[in-house]
Amino acid sequence: MSYSARILDWGMCTMMDLIQRRHRLTLHAPRDWRIYVDEHRGSPRDAYFQAPRAMAGDYTLLARQHTVLRWSSPFLTPWVENNQVHVDYYLGPGGTNAPTVLLLHALMSASDIGYRRWAQRFHERGWNACFLHLPYHYSRKPAWRMNGELAITADCVRTAEGLRQGVAEARQLLALLRHHGCNEFALWGTSYGGWIGALLLSVESGFRWASLMAPIVDVGHAIWHSPAGSATRRELRRVGMSEEHIAEHLPLVSPLHATPLDASAPMLLYAGTHDRIVEAADVERLHHAWQGSTITHVDQGHFGYAMMRRSWEDVVRLGLL
Repeated sequence: MSYSARILDWGMCTMMDLIQRRHRLTLHAPRDWRIYVDEHRGSPRDAYFQAPRAMAGDYTLLARQHTVLRWSSPFLTPWVENNQVHVDYYLGPGGTNAPTVLLLHALMSASDIGYRRWAQRFHERGWNACFLHLPYHYSRKPAWRMNGELAITADCVRTAEGLRQGVAEARQLLALLRHHGCNEFALWGTSYGGWIGALLLSVESGFRWASLMAPIVDVGHAIWHSPAGSATRRELRRVGMSEEHIAEHLPLVSPLHATPLDASAPMLLYAGTHDRIVEAADVERLHHAWQGSTITHVDQGHFGYAMMRRSWEDVVRLGLL
């Protein structure tokens, strides 16, 4: 497994490096980043990720088994496609009052087939499921771009605002679901989705449990040391941006800087033993920061499906459904 996991991670990182090479920064990038950091310096995390109630219309059609929820993102970007929130809502047999799991996919996730299957499994246990199209993915992918290509790049302002979108939009979704009678939630997040999920847990309550698989924990490592960040750090260094410049914003966007509001809820953390993008040591640091959480090491790299299967087994075994 270790050999194949490393080959898979190497291939994906090489592809990401080639894609990111076409994203060049202007020499104004350090100035733009400084303005952005200064604008939000000292902001409470809750305020940074705050959003008005979603203007999603009257979703009485939630009684259908599958409903697409769409509304305008609270934070707009130059890409029209990315400014429309898209949530696939799968209604289980318990109706809108039943507990609901938020499915948060990985960076550059290319297909939702697997997530539809997981939604069906949750249905069989009496849960509803919401599959969120995270910024720059799926229906939010700008034309002539790959799925998730613009989510994490050397453009730090765009990356930060995309992350901010993801968290704020999930908060809007929670408010919408509460309006329809749901007050119990769970999180099922992987990689980029795990990062967004971890931040969401620090500003929202009502979660019965959360499963975060290889969540991006140490943003600095992801940029400056991960093989997936090679093109990004080359571009940042080319325009004179250093690790210290990026670190100033970490208190707002790093899971290590805040703990879940639902302190007593089970927090299941998973790390790949061969993962070089989100190293096991990073997830272990989050485990130590989040008292009461558990960590499980899985024999895979960053890319793979063994972690999801193990997480499902644990959720069922612990009686969390």
